[in-house]
Amino acid sequence: MENMVVVGTQWGDEGKGKVVDLLTAGADMVVRYQGGNNAGHTLVVGGRKFIFHLIPSGILYEDKICLIGNGLVVDPEVLLQEIGRLQDSGVSVGPERLVLSEKAHLIMPYHKAIDAAREAAKGKVKIGTTGRGIGPCYEDKAARIGVRAIDLTEPEVLEEKIRSNLREKNFYLEKFLGAEPLDPQEIVDRYLEMGERLVPYIGDVSSMLYDAARQGKTILFEGAQGTHLDVDHGTYPFVTSSNPVAGTICSGAGIGPNILRHIIGIVKAYTTRVGAGPFVTELEDETGDYIQERGAEFGSTTGRRRRCGWLDLVVVKDSVRINGLTALAITKLDVLTGLEKVKICAEYELDGKCVQVRPASLNAMARCKPVYKEMPGWEEDISGARRLSELPAEARAYLKEIEEITGVPISLVSVGPGREETIVIDELLVS
Repeated sequence: MENMVVVGTQWGDEGKGKVVDLLTAGADMVVRYQGGNNAGHTLVVGGRKFIFHLIPSGILYEDKICLIGNGLVVDPEVLLQEIGRLQDSGVSVGPERLVLSEKAHLIMPYHKAIDAAREAAKGKVKIGTTGRGIGPCYEDKAARIGVRAIDLTEPEVLEEKIRSNLREKNFYLEKFLGAEPLDPQEIVDRYLEMGERLVPYIGDVSSMLYDAARQGKTILFEGAQGTHLDVDHGTYPFVTSSNPVAGTICSGAGIGPNILRHIIGIVKAYTTRVGAGPFVTELEDETGDYIQERGAEFGSTTGRRRRCGWLDLVVVKDSVRINGLTALAITKLDVLTGLEKVKICAEYELDGKCVQVRPASLNAMARCKPVYKEMPGWEEDISGARRLSELPAEARAYLKEIEEITGVPISLVSVGPGREETIVIDELLVS
């Protein structure tokens, strides 16, 4: 197995966690390179359910090293809670297995307060942020006033940054947003306490990756969210505050592009998105409800009901181009079982013209109508299939259509939530 990247091709929630879990078997290191705890990966292993927000899901393998890159924004409290839950479940999560980049920026209480107050002030024009302070933390990073993990090792620097930032943040919270100010001493004390517990985990992730690559070790890069939530390439402004695309790995983990080999795009067999934003193939009918219920489509981080629709390959083809995908992994194919007909959208109709690329303008996207190819569905339970030949002919035809439209081969198909409920087409992925 060579170095691999796992990236979402839609609006997140594609099932990346399960694919990462499978690929981790052949990796030495697993790395997260962007986002924060506004993302969640859900895994079912041995009948037990695990939800990850910051820690790479590869931590479930005892012999793997998991790294949190500098491209993430990290809430120390959430990270400590996640470590604690895993340890309570019998999973070893010591500093020898989990490393937090010294350059990763930390989410502070004022980031969350600003996030929530801003969203409340927007009323009906909310973006749909999770309110976890992700955006405001990335703002401070760009403004060069952020608090980094390395600051936890220098208490005087940490305290000065907190007090300095709060002079501005409290003014903004009180005078502009009409929210309550925060007590700097409470934050200083809390972060000093958490810092003592996190310092053993802090390290130089970039150097670790460089050394591992030189030693011929296999690295798996795990993205959060999806391509169309990318702050540059997504449905702006209904996006996240970071860049989930594969190209971000270099800056978000501190490595050169020459070590990347395979880029696997995760495609849910239908389309979902959480929160507001355009959604051309959305189904607001009984079929949409059927998919939502069978797929248990609720956000693993927010618990919000996901909007559901037919598979939109216009957005997937954009992801193929932007990420340089070399393979696709199809997830939740089993959810479509029982539908008499299934549909795939390969292009849009915009003002009477054919469009095969998602418009950047939200006004234009709102006028887009899906152009569907309708195909027969299947009734058979496919959760026991372990080879393509064991799938119904209709399901195989559905997968073939995805390959032909995207121009990218399918290497893996998930037919259920369990680790074993998977069809591996390219054995090199997991060897």
